[in-house]
Amino acid sequence: MVPKHEILSKEEEKLILKKYNASKAQFPKIYHSDPIIKEIGAEVGQIIKITRNSKTAGKSIAYRVVVDQ
Repeated sequence: MVPKHEILSKEEEKLILKKYNASKAQFPKIYHSDPIIKEIGAEVGQIIKITRNSKTAGKSIAYRVVVDQ
């Protein structure tokens, strides 16, 4: 039931930030205490790629920055 969560590499982060012409501060946040973040071992400051199945789009991709509470 939980969509796929992946930690982006430093190079992938740079590409995403450039693609959207944005800083990490402008991306939606996800807390370091979130169970899925703990499961994948993500650290504060990393960008997470979330891939969901969508009935209309086929696949939906979202990005979140891991933050401390």
